[in-house]
Amino acid sequence: MTAGAPLDPKIECMDPEARHELQEQRLRALVDRLLSTDNLQGARLRDSGVTRGTDVRLDEIHLLPTISKQDLWDHYPFGLRIAPQEDIVCVHGSSGTGGRPTLIPYTANDVEIWATVMARALKGAGATTSSIVHNAYGYGLFTGGLGVHHGGLKLGATVIPMSGGMTERQVRLIEDLRPDVLCCTPSYALRLAEDLGENSLQVGIFGAEPWTDEMRLEIQQRLDIRALDIYGLSEIIGPGVACESLDSEGLLNIAEDHFYPETEDGELIFTTLTKTGMPLLRYRTGDVATLHEPAGQRTLRRMSKLKGRKDDMLVIRGVNVFPTEIEAVVLDLASPHYLIVEDRRTTTAQLHVAVESTEDVKRQLTSKLKERLGITCQVHVLELGKLPRTEVGKAQRLARWTQGQAPIDGLT
Repeated sequence: MTAGAPLDPKIECMDPEARHELQEQRLRALVDRLLSTDNLQGARLRDSGVTRGTDVRLDEIHLLPTISKQDLWDHYPFGLRIAPQEDIVCVHGSSGTGGRPTLIPYTANDVEIWATVMARALKGAGATTSSIVHNAYGYGLFTGGLGVHHGGLKLGATVIPMSGGMTERQVRLIEDLRPDVLCCTPSYALRLAEDLGENSLQVGIFGAEPWTDEMRLEIQQRLDIRALDIYGLSEIIGPGVACESLDSEGLLNIAEDHFYPETEDGELIFTTLTKTGMPLLRYRTGDVATLHEPAGQRTLRRMSKLKGRKDDMLVIRGVNVFPTEIEAVVLDLASPHYLIVEDRRTTTAQLHVAVESTEDVKRQLTSKLKERLGITCQVHVLELGKLPRTEVGKAQRLARWTQGQAPIDGLT
């Protein structure tokens, strides 16, 4: 494995002023493409007084209108697409409300961008053309599996397209094929760790759900690997929007030559500078993180691990709580299998935390959570194996109870 070297130093190590000029050129070209359509984004630009790409400057991008997930749902399935149908080569998406997914059409150009940024991510994690990548992200509409797949092929590594589930078979192939790179959700990495003994893995690239540095340490200790975070969302491209490298100091390098980042009130906003199928100008992600200056050999800006999602933030008796804050305390004292419950069955909201542990740990957790959050949580101790393990997709870490809903077995 390499030491996290850039895939393309001319781009990843570009002079920041030169990158700024490139980003501004791409932004103006994007605005011209959007204005040439009669869809929502073009209309909003015209309403804001923009008539051509040269009207906008990168330093003033914050003055332009934003796009939200609700806009995508309101114009389902492809109301924001600007490429002709004959140029669309595939469709990906994520789950939405009422069974309606968020669908994203990709051109061949978009798939090539995706493969490139994912190859960067893998190379930065130390993967080489000699690497074997065990890919346990789900394949299908969800972008995780195919994103890693495209990137691995672009890099020239060997990809094992396992997808999610079938844990016994996953373990067998890791033992038999001896991969050096593991790609899956962090919760599934912990599930694999329960059955894996000594293995060949050296690094893991984990994402698709918020996870803490405490969970990183848990994974690294259990699997004896380096655990790195990756970030992406289907609306922008999929995984590969940003990824930690071995030398990025715990922050994620943003592929900002393709995806221009901003934050507003803590929320990440991205502009797809080079996509052609359904480019998005100032898309509000709903994800909460911070932006940071470059460090080391790369001149790309970096972002923190996700603190959470704006819609996952809990307001308990006037206190704002992100689930990741609770996870940080739980993993310091108990099993990585836990469940947070926001209980609104009465007029006063209560916060429950269920763990698989002992009564002694229950007392410690109650005290530490109150110290960290400033409110009292009801801690429940369940027997080992009572909380669900993640076999496919993302772990359920948060439940919300409202009037009339039955509590989960073991909780009252």
